[in-house]
Amino acid sequence: MSSATASLFASFALAALGAAGLAYSLSHPGTIIGLLDRVGVTSMSSAEAPPGAPSDTAHDGTQPASVASQPGAVTLPAGEYGHFLTEAEINGRPVDVMVDTGASLVALSYDDAGRAGIFVNPSDFTHAAQTANGIARVAPVTISSIQIGDITVRNVQAVVSERGASQRTLLGMSFLGRLSRVEMRGDTLLLEE
Repeated sequence: MSSATASLFASFALAALGAAGLAYSLSHPGTIIGLLDRVGVTSMSSAEAPPGAPSDTAHDGTQPASVASQPGAVTLPAGEYGHFLTEAEINGRPVDVMVDTGASLVALSYDDAGRAGIFVNPSDFTHAAQTANGIARVAPVTISSIQIGDITVRNVQAVVSERGASQRTLLGMSFLGRLSRVEMRGDTLLLEE
């Protein structure tokens, strides 16, 4: 087998694993929330939030949390339901994302992919994934750069969900796994380049 063929098979295998991780995390949100509760991440309703605390609303009705940053590190506060929401720059364009350690790959919603300048054709949707809305087709892509605060990761493997299949972009392990540190500390998530 040639190295190009082996590389192609490896890419497809990675995409399939990512699709499976995306499918699981989208179809089992209660499991993820339960896991977060077990490790000490508590949710706080907006009525209980201290004055000035960031809320959880973005383009889909939730707001990304502000990013506390120091050189090479980013700290994200948990929002409602323990989700870590923030704004990332994907290919230099702002996109609201949810950090998801249960997702193998970065999974872009169709609309967010367009916002980031990533356009796919119908024939690019070569894989399937289970989502909260049922089975969805996904298109494997490589993102040139993803930046959160002071952290930048280049050439990130990802998938784009077909239109309407996903409302939020998930920042999965194809990004997080390239960092030197991903650590949950109570109701904050620390990321280090």
